[in-house]
Amino acid sequence: MKNRTPVAVLASATLALSLAACAPEPEEEPTPSASPSPVASEPAATPTSTPTPVETEPADDPVVAPTCETMIPASTIEIFEGHGWTYEEREFQIGPDVVEDGLACVWGDYTVASDHVQVFGWAPIGASESASAQQKLLADGWLRVDEAGHTYITEDPAYSISVDEAGYGMTYEFGDGWVTQADTKQSLVLIIQP
Repeated sequence: MKNRTPVAVLASATLALSLAACAPEPEEEPTPSASPSPVASEPAATPTSTPTPVETEPADDPVVAPTCETMIPASTIEIFEGHGWTYEEREFQIGPDVVEDGLACVWGDYTVASDHVQVFGWAPIGASESASAQQKLLADGWLRVDEAGHTYITEDPAYSISVDEAGYGMTYEFGDGWVTQADTKQSLVLIIQP
């Protein structure tokens, strides 16, 4: 065999690859099935030119607004019902202003005339609406309390119908995109955020 130059070896390799690329693909043998498939009575669907959209990111779960049965723990509801209490659903209000998509639940014994009730409320609220609501409450004599990164606007205890052990009456807690309400600041811990 003669010695080949690197150019000749490269040319031979290129020719061999070119010929291999032109060779026909081997046919695959069909796999026999155990039983024949039934013949469809409808014609096969024709592919459309509109591609199916592909989600690249999972969709955010929308916030599911609470109900009077889900806003507070089931154990608390059992206690209320054990005393014969029921609830009334009301609009969520901050002062005279209604907060859209909010809910206030007023638990009490509606078979007797009494102001002894428990109030729990939740509403979504934007930053500017939240700031405005807080300013209105403060202008009406409510008090601001900042604790552990939470902002509470609470009724002046001198005018509260009832107060908790720490002396707080009706209180709103303002968070990032939400506001809660309870008849006392202590009762806010019972509200289950959606």
